[in-house]
Amino acid sequence: MGDLPRIFSLGDDCATVNFGNEISLELNSKAIGLATALNGTTFPGLVEAVPAYASVSVFFDPVVVRRAGIEHESAFETVSNLIVSTFNNLEREQIQIGRVVDISVDFGNESALDLGRVAEFAGTSAADVIEIFTSKTYRVYMLGFLPGFAYMGQVDVRIAVPRRDTPRTSVPRGSVGIAGSQTGIYPFRSPGGWQIIGRTNEEMFSLNRDPNSLLQPGDVVRFVPMS
Repeated sequence: MGDLPRIFSLGDDCATVNFGNEISLELNSKAIGLATALNGTTFPGLVEAVPAYASVSVFFDPVVVRRAGIEHESAFETVSNLIVSTFNNLEREQIQIGRVVDISVDFGNESALDLGRVAEFAGTSAADVIEIFTSKTYRVYMLGFLPGFAYMGQVDVRIAVPRRDTPRTSVPRGSVGIAGSQTGIYPFRSPGGWQIIGRTNEEMFSLNRDPNSLLQPGDVVRFVPMS
């Protein structure tokens, strides 16, 4: 699946696999593919492999790994060897695509707190911003920040407005925001600095659902205006 990635220790119980430093489908597919393969193994002591934009964090129990590993080999070395072996056994590079998920969004004035600001940035109307935003699909690159918060991209350059200079202390649950080339949905009410252009009623995270997060890395999202 290409050249071996860089692997480095992130504490006593985590190994990070780095494929690069850019947002791309190719690198993200490598990260998701490796994480999926590792999570499918039964290697003793492996807790979870979590993909990001272009990396994977592999969490493990060092005591259990040492017991199952080779004598005189550290837990990190054992996990690194597992990562390399798993990576080498992956199929040839292909874009990892998950489900297509439709998200209904209210772009009304009460929900679209920064829609006017985005329109001003783009030099166009609010209606055009909505049209531009909903005319394409968005890949879920990773989950982070909050449980169920999906980092998605990429936003059309015409409306890729930077984060707010001063973050809000409270962003409503379900708010759909833009931050440069990224878009995301706040799963809970929380502080945040993204430009809010709408709101959804979808439950983005639930302890009563498996998996807990509505969106998963590799999914493709279509934002649909509420009628």
